[in-house]
Amino acid sequence: MKKSLNLAVLGIDHGHIFDMLDEMIKEGCNCNHFWTEGTPLTLKEFNKKYPNIKRLENKSEILDNENVDMILISSVPKDRASLSIEALNSGKDVMVDKPGCITLDQLKDLKRTVKETGKIWSVNFSERFHVAAVAKAEQLVSEGKIGKVKQTMGTGPHRQGNYERPDWFYERESYGGIITDIGSHQIHQFLVFTNSNEAKITHAMVENTTKEQFPGFQDFGEINLTGNGGHGYVRLDWFTPDALPTWGDGRLFILGDKGFIEIRKYTDLAKSNSGNHLYYANNEEVEHIDCSNFKLPYFRNLINDVYNRTETACSQKLTYLSMELAIKAQELAEKK
Repeated sequence: MKKSLNLAVLGIDHGHIFDMLDEMIKEGCNCNHFWTEGTPLTLKEFNKKYPNIKRLENKSEILDNENVDMILISSVPKDRASLSIEALNSGKDVMVDKPGCITLDQLKDLKRTVKETGKIWSVNFSERFHVAAVAKAEQLVSEGKIGKVKQTMGTGPHRQGNYERPDWFYERESYGGIITDIGSHQIHQFLVFTNSNEAKITHAMVENTTKEQFPGFQDFGEINLTGNGGHGYVRLDWFTPDALPTWGDGRLFILGDKGFIEIRKYTDLAKSNSGNHLYYANNEEVEHIDCSNFKLPYFRNLINDVYNRTETACSQKLTYLSMELAIKAQELAEKK
């Protein structure tokens, strides 16, 4: 049985495409072609990093290519659903950058298309799938190290001036709002760690206090959720200070009835500029684990899912629910 996939890319507008593609290439996948609209800010870096991946002027050349197994998508968020549907209908499985869609109507269309085609639509929630400390935490929780999980608290801080931003970054109708976009990460992790397959949003708010010239931009958001497996709180912002050595001090706190876990995803403030630090305490021990060498399981699992038609990387229902809750929380916040 073939151990790798032939990939192609539709849309490179967000820098997440580099991590998505890099991890799949590490697993032995090949990528020979990409298509993207116009001249995104990522184009120069993409061409430099992947000189052997040829740009095609018409995306149909990718969609009609029977040798392509999976398509990676990191276009402008508003276009991700339509590109995913085109790819699915062409007989390709899909890995799409989060948010995989930005409206409930888009999600409805995606669900129907996945059902009709039998193909995989996988949203790459990178704050879970690209962070080794989160993968390690999943292992510890499954082993019962902190007992039954009662609550998660996830933070998604970002730096506004991290690099040049495209116009769509400030347009609500293009990126989907801070909760749909960034908050989908934390909502997904809440569902994973509390083992919830249903949840209600008890509070959601967004605001813009720093960019009056861009009324569609949102620099702060928060959410409270209650699931059938536990509770969750999410805080999102664009207030990372310039002195921090990375774009955001993302953290995840997991409270169990016999202990707790703290994950410092991208930096260990004032101690280490490296990420993937996990701290946990229970009734027997207190420990710090450097998770930098812990294997990321998502990418190999997704490859196996394509060949075996399984759902080991992430269940389709969990992907749907993560995006549904994020979009509904965004809508609730904007009604206030």
